[in-house]
Amino acid sequence: MGFASEFCGIFCCLVVLASSLVNADPIVPALIIFGDSVVDAGNNNNLNTLVKANFPPYGRDFADHKPTGRFCNGKLATDFTAEYLGFESYPPAYLSQDAKGENLLTGVNFASAASGYYDGTARLYSAVTLTQQLNYYKEYQTKVASMVGNAKANDIFSGAIHLLSAGSSDFIQNYYINPLLNGVYSPEKFSDNLMTYYTTFIQTLYTLGARRIGVTNLPPTGCLPAAITIFGAGSNLCVERFNTDAVAFNDKLNTTSQGLVSTLPGLKLVVFNIYQPLLDMTVKPSDNGFFEGRRACCGTGTFETSVLCNARAMGTCSNATQYVFWDGFHPSEAANKVLAGDLLAQGFDLIS
Repeated sequence: MGFASEFCGIFCCLVVLASSLVNADPIVPALIIFGDSVVDAGNNNNLNTLVKANFPPYGRDFADHKPTGRFCNGKLATDFTAEYLGFESYPPAYLSQDAKGENLLTGVNFASAASGYYDGTARLYSAVTLTQQLNYYKEYQTKVASMVGNAKANDIFSGAIHLLSAGSSDFIQNYYINPLLNGVYSPEKFSDNLMTYYTTFIQTLYTLGARRIGVTNLPPTGCLPAAITIFGAGSNLCVERFNTDAVAFNDKLNTTSQGLVSTLPGLKLVVFNIYQPLLDMTVKPSDNGFFEGRRACCGTGTFETSVLCNARAMGTCSNATQYVFWDGFHPSEAANKVLAGDLLAQGFDLIS
């Protein structure tokens, strides 16, 4: 994106946001979230899985300084997005006690840590598959329609922004460590398979009335602290083959998404590029307002995630605002704020 178009996108978004704030109404009727641990707001708290984040030090910089199940010290990028869109609260985790009554009318979060495009990834960790997340979405639609009627409900679904974050778990938590996959499929073929699942997901959402969909591409998976620790062969550098796979996947995601837009009338589908901003933060942290881009804040900063990132994890940093990563896989609140700003600039088509 050139400077002029990027500036225009940011400026237009700011104008729309300013108008929304004056009118005290959100820009869109609802925000609905699907995906993995990057956007899970606590659904895994209610599952029989080890992949949870409902204990300290997770959430130490969130409201009330309490863990919620978010894999972060504070807010997720989607939390900032909800604020930017004018919502006074965040979409509740669908499996939580908060997902009921009028709380459902402004959106909900179906994301489950360790989920991916490939349902087999979620099943490995007893997470909610993307297929089941869609089933929950159908159930959610029925609940909303029962409250406001079919016509109003359909307006909510068509006007809502639907966000999807997936793919990282498919590679990091499945493909790269699973000989049943990497011994059979090349990274290219595995990506092709994921594109098939992605296409089905978008087509199903479209059939259910969604018209505004945003999907994040893969981050630089080779730069995640845990990836460097486990696969870096003692080096402190990003695992380049992982980043190469991520770039190839992202190219396919762009091409596939363009094809979906051309065949599904009225669909607004934006692929959010989080790869480049996160890579910039990781490789040049000081240029982006950070001190540390390689090691995470929690514990030793090399691999701790979920149950390994706990109150007894030795060495946890005192100020996470200086760190790009909170744990071995997930950005800090400070990094999420930067990423949310990029999503805002790139997502103007979804709110126009």
